[in-house]
Amino acid sequence: MKEAAEEPEAVKGVRAERIKREELGIEERHKHAGRKATPLRSHAKEAGATHRVYRFRFYPTEAQTEQLGKTFGACRWVYNEGLALRSGAWEQHRVRVGFAETCRALTGWKRAEERAWLQEVSSTVLQQALRHLDQAFARFFKGTAKYPKRRKKQRSRDAATYVRTGFRWTEDSERPGTGLITLAKQSEPLDVRWSRPLPAGAMPVRLSVTRDRAGRYFLSALVEEHMSSLPAVFLPGSREPKAVGLDLGLASLVTLDDGTKLVHPRLLKRYAGKLARLQRELHRKVKGSRNRDKVRQKIARLYALIGDVRRDMLDQFTTGLVRENQVLVVEDLSIVTLLRPARGKGRRRKAGLSRAIIDAGWAELLRQLHYKCEWYGRTLVVVDRFFPSTRQCAACHVKGPKLDVSVREWTCAQCGAVHDRDVNAAVNLRDEGMRLYWLVASTLPPDRQVPAAVRASKLEECLPAA
Repeated sequence: MKEAAEEPEAVKGVRAERIKREELGIEERHKHAGRKATPLRSHAKEAGATHRVYRFRFYPTEAQTEQLGKTFGACRWVYNEGLALRSGAWEQHRVRVGFAETCRALTGWKRAEERAWLQEVSSTVLQQALRHLDQAFARFFKGTAKYPKRRKKQRSRDAATYVRTGFRWTEDSERPGTGLITLAKQSEPLDVRWSRPLPAGAMPVRLSVTRDRAGRYFLSALVEEHMSSLPAVFLPGSREPKAVGLDLGLASLVTLDDGTKLVHPRLLKRYAGKLARLQRELHRKVKGSRNRDKVRQKIARLYALIGDVRRDMLDQFTTGLVRENQVLVVEDLSIVTLLRPARGKGRRRKAGLSRAIIDAGWAELLRQLHYKCEWYGRTLVVVDRFFPSTRQCAACHVKGPKLDVSVREWTCAQCGAVHDRDVNAAVNLRDEGMRLYWLVASTLPPDRQVPAAVRASKLEECLPAA
């Protein structure tokens, strides 16, 4: 049996520089040529500060809309060209190309006559597109993401990132936290609807301009903010932190250990009939026609409505939980595994289950709980996914047989207690979460607080080193 051929090593040194210059068209480092290259460092925030994003909607003028359209297209083209350059350099020449080389290649692309339209877009925005490509490669080499893919106009989100040199910010003295924002290559400030002010005196670190499929424009401002923790919440008459167990489900979106249930809105099911009619109407229209574009806009606006309602509902619910409780306990769910398609018999039922999970927005709910607990000094405990929260009796702690999804109530064979399936699971999660919480809290020195997140699968990371 022949041994597998070893992959050739990367080309380095003078030969690599020659290939980059002659074969790939990457210019040499003229500026600071005698200076040793240093790795790029991300923006370092102040001690105790938190990076927070504020999102606003704005309404561009006709000229701004045209310029932003060029910016979105240029960012997408530069990203794809940088991806082709880096992939081709390795596949054809075994040469590694990084962020610095793609930036020098960008200078050559802008000088070409057939690509003069690149000069109509801010260079910092195009460099940020290459930085996003470099971050995508970093995630791939780290093993946390797949190989980067090309961005497509019909599929990828229209977005552009402006660093501090790419916009002008003038704060309004009468309304601190609001002001005028003028983007590079534009002469007029944006018409931003300030639904809430930024922290007074804060200078945005970075701006991201996006356009969704419904044609709405949004401005996301990243600022440094010193978040103040909320007062600790204890049980009445004691110093024990108030805890709540959350059981995520589909019959009820969230069930708390006290029996409170958040009703599943089932937004996709509610608008399924309207979406089906619009999809059939879209299919009947001629491709490229204005009528087809009008129907597509209706579908996009309907999906935008569904997303906005879902996010607003989860945002209000998670904020209330974080304000009223000191410890929040959830189960470690592998949502990707739950969404795997079924094969053979039962595929239609599994497809409906996956659609309901997507409609529930579990991932968004858990994401909001994570960052809000970190902001406001709460603790989120994530119990192991194999913990039998559903079939363990909350009264006598005896583990019963497996239960079908259709079984909503069951009786313990040991003590005879009648349990609501979801409430029993929430109580068990709360008890197990508090066990993990005290296990970590008892080993920490008096001057240290319990971490904002305690995961059963990574419990050793929360414990102090011996």
